[in-house]
Amino acid sequence: MSLALARSRDPEPDPAALAAAVSGDLKRNVRAVVSVADEVLDPILVALLAGGHVLVEGIPGTGKTLLSRALARSLDCDFKRIQFTNDLMPSDIVGSSVWRAHEQRFEFVPGPLFANIVLADEFNRTSSRTLSCMLEAMEEGSVSVDGEPMPLGEPFAILATRNPIEFHGTFPIPEAALDRFLVRVELGYPDASEERELYRGRSRALALEELDPVLRHDELVALIGAVHEVQVGDAVAEYAYRLVEATRTHEAVLLGVSPRAAVSWMHAARARALLQGRAYVLPDDLKALAGCVLGHRVFLKGGGDARGRIEEILAAAPVAL
Repeated sequence: MSLALARSRDPEPDPAALAAAVSGDLKRNVRAVVSVADEVLDPILVALLAGGHVLVEGIPGTGKTLLSRALARSLDCDFKRIQFTNDLMPSDIVGSSVWRAHEQRFEFVPGPLFANIVLADEFNRTSSRTLSCMLEAMEEGSVSVDGEPMPLGEPFAILATRNPIEFHGTFPIPEAALDRFLVRVELGYPDASEERELYRGRSRALALEELDPVLRHDELVALIGAVHEVQVGDAVAEYAYRLVEATRTHEAVLLGVSPRAAVSWMHAARARALLQGRAYVLPDDLKALAGCVLGHRVFLKGGGDARGRIEEILAAAPVAL
């Protein structure tokens, strides 16, 4: 019996209590398949609960596909994987209408975007036309088929990967495309004990097949809706604004946090609060997510990763509630 069914719950459990109850089980489930540190897994869970998308960076062979599959199985979600190439067409990911001669009609055959969790592998290898199709899906939760919008699954989340080492045959990713990702994380090497277990022949694929859902699909949808009900006090909103304004005036920053990025940051903080069992946001929620939510949305004058500057800004801003 799955963990979701085995756990005794009230008919209508409190969303914060439910989220806190399952968060530990979700982590254990995923780590039964692939070793993932809290600083990587926590933001991913936050993004999924917030209805957002995730950019996962890291060298090949560190378990990004297994991580995505383990999350999908743990959350009772459909999963599809897309290997992006420079000749991939929008119809390859959306689907196309096929003529059924015996019925004398066209039938739409859905593509891999029609899943709850979609792994977009090396999405920076595709053309701007196909990328724009994926961005529409990420932004609208729907795609255009023969000029008509068609809704995608609920929930719908893209986990996209970008290889930081091999750039041959890749395209630059516009800032507007990066902004569609709620969080960015880096998946590194497994810890020593996990890697030694792999050397001994432990099958991660078998461990994946043995996973049971931790959360039912309907419960996940309800929790995603409950994130919007998490309260943000005036003092917390003011604290967030001071941090946002500091990114716009910092001498090393070329482009600071936009209003849309700030709203996304606060929504992610709501999701983190829910996973912590709270119905209100604390400054700690914002601080914990600042690097992974804002780091790819802030651009420095000399280039480079902005997360270090964001940490400086956080350290210099007192929490006065």
